[in-house]
Amino acid sequence: MITWISSNIGTIIVAAVLIAIVVAIIRSTIKNRRSGKTSCGCGCANCAMAGQCHKTNSD
Repeated sequence: MITWISSNIGTIIVAAVLIAIVVAIIRSTIKNRRSGKTSCGCGCANCAMAGQCHKTNSD
């Protein structure tokens, strides 16, 4: 087991770093969504597609 770990340590480290990056991105996305931020980073006031993604009851 130790032989396998020592021969694959580079792959294990790279995989751990990539997993940490993916987890950080997912946590950031969830945090932004819960705080009401949009995915594009700007508000809907000046967005040309605001009527398409946020339809009101009068439409």
